[in-house]
Amino acid sequence: MKSNNYTIILGGGFLGLFTLLHLLLQNYSKPIILIDKNKRFTFKPLLYDLLSQELDEYQVCPRYTDLLKDSGVKFVPSEVEEIDLHSQKVKINSNQEYNYENLVLALGSPTGYFGVKGASDNTFNFRNYEDAIALQRQLRNSLQQAMQTTEVEQRRKLLTVAIVGAGPTGVELAATLADIVPKWYVDMGGLQDEIRIILINRGDSILSGGSNEGLRQAAETALQNRRIPVELQMNASVTKVEKERLEFERDNQKECLEAATIVWTTGTTTHPLIESLPISSEKRTEKGRLQVLPTLQLPQFPNVFAGGDCATPIGNSQPPLAQVAYQQGAIIADNLKALSTGNSLCDSNVNIRGTLMKFGIGEAGANLFDSAIVTGEPAHLIRQSRYLTTLPTPVHNFKAVTEWITEEIFSANRI
Repeated sequence: MKSNNYTIILGGGFLGLFTLLHLLLQNYSKPIILIDKNKRFTFKPLLYDLLSQELDEYQVCPRYTDLLKDSGVKFVPSEVEEIDLHSQKVKINSNQEYNYENLVLALGSPTGYFGVKGASDNTFNFRNYEDAIALQRQLRNSLQQAMQTTEVEQRRKLLTVAIVGAGPTGVELAATLADIVPKWYVDMGGLQDEIRIILINRGDSILSGGSNEGLRQAAETALQNRRIPVELQMNASVTKVEKERLEFERDNQKECLEAATIVWTTGTTTHPLIESLPISSEKRTEKGRLQVLPTLQLPQFPNVFAGGDCATPIGNSQPPLAQVAYQQGAIIADNLKALSTGNSLCDSNVNIRGTLMKFGIGEAGANLFDSAIVTGEPAHLIRQSRYLTTLPTPVHNFKAVTEWITEEIFSANRI
């Protein structure tokens, strides 16, 4: 495109999409281009509810074309190959280039495998719609194969699910699977006690770090009170992953575990495009995130904004959480609007409102502002109402919330 007055948003996650939606609410005058390799937005905190079929795909993973219908925004479903900050150009994988006046870096962060051999090739991720569908298909196929085999060790392997990493994703996924996988197997005619859900962590406890620790005790209790209890393997450092098999070390001893399904949830790493930017290490965090001004602008490139997993304000480190990215989206939108009208920019002021975690079907944990712990069904209702009222666009929001309320009030078919 020859015109260079575009505002381009790279990445349609929480930061990118909510920046865009806030710009639309403000009647932003400049044309907007959203570029994302995926065709669907993923509301990650509710991805477990998609896996368990408590919510539908349009509620958790709506298509960008549906969200942006009649908005005037150009959506480009493509990988980004290169960002040229000096020439103010973005190149996508079809060799097409887009010039920009303002750029928003909202690329998120890819899964980190931290040098573990075979991890990227032999494990499942759980980060988007495609991941959830692939994991669901894998689990159901394994259960069906287990019903058809008489070989004890093979059936044991097919009925074992290993989750590597006991942070929020690992804990929430383990709790969800410990409720739904046994039910699926019983519905096929199997015995639920044959199912094993194993949570593996290199540290000595689950949910280490930040506000997550406030829910540790509640999470530990919830994991044991599922349809089948979750097995915890702590102080286990995974060293190698093969097809349906992983190795780990504990107390200087090597151990092996055979599991037909292995899910990797250990963390993320810096996006390669963010790594490639001409920004010195002195202007990055130790983990490679960009250090930005309080206004969320790059110091050397004030027409470029960044946040979420890609960046953190100088002197005011903010964790890469969905609620942080969501709030930063509003701030970036305000500042883009201010730039276009010649007004003063505002500083980022993000409030961490606590932690909400799914602890299984119809159960959750809520650490509200680090001052009140709520568990069980009341926390489930808090979590669902909070997230469903945050879903993008009013129409999508209203439809999702009303259907969820109807289900909660009138359905007695809980697992």
